Amino acid sequence: MVIPPQVGFGSNHTAGSSGSNLLRCFALWSAVMADKFYILKGGGALNDDGPPKPKQWNQKRLAERSLDELMGLCKGLVADKILNEKETSALIAWLKATRQIENCWPANVLMARIDSMLADQRIDADERTELFTLLNEIAAGGKQNNIGQNFSISLPLTKPAPAIVFPDHVFCFTGKFYFGTRQACQLAVRERGGLVLDNVTQQTHYLVIGTLGSTDWVHSTHGRKIEHAVELAQKGMPIALVSEQQWTIHL
Repeated sequence: MVIPPQVGFGSNHTAGSSGSNLLRCFALWSAVMADKFYILKGGGALNDDGPPKPKQWNQKRLAERSLDELMGLCKGLVADKILNEKETSALIAWLKATRQIENCWPANVLMARIDSMLADQRIDADERTELFTLLNEIAAGGKQNNIGQNFSISLPLTKPAPAIVFPDHVFCFTGKFYFGTRQACQLAVRERGGLVLDNVTQQTHYLVIGTLGSTDWVHSTHGRKIEHAVELAQKGMPIALVSEQQWTIHL
């Protein structure tokens, strides 16, 4: 994620004490923890006596700890119902310094959304409102082990979750996405050589279901696409129903 050293913003709000203090505390605490407990060295899967060697063990713990920090940051930043300029800058700096979770859900979609917003080297007031909404949704949902878990078990997702191939494969999207708008999701597919249809057909290879869709999908509008995809799969058509989380892993 390319972050300019100084980002122009469209508002002059002053920093809220709760969010700013929280960010400073997390930054200091993270630096201490990284220096004191997570010095990564060595390699390989296991020591001779069985326990994991330091590198793999600490990398996993560091990623888990960083995801917990991210959840705390999201909750703190939305607590006062506003995301101001300084809080946004501090969040971007924190994400830039925490690359070990760039491929972990939901940090990966958060970083992708911020990258998109920074295409013009600034985050304006409207984009900051959009970012606040995303942070609020993440704070309400939880990290990878929680976001989408309850949602997924209520959906007829293809199991085991398939590998996702983009070139010359047809995708259809339904629901609402952490990743961004439906158009943003479709663009990500096209940039990787995939094709996009608005509706499920016999040519569809993947129906991607947004995490923010209602768990009561049967009674929702996007439930019609899901039902059609299930019917095609039951007839032997090569269509897979995948979650947003599974889709973003392959981006």
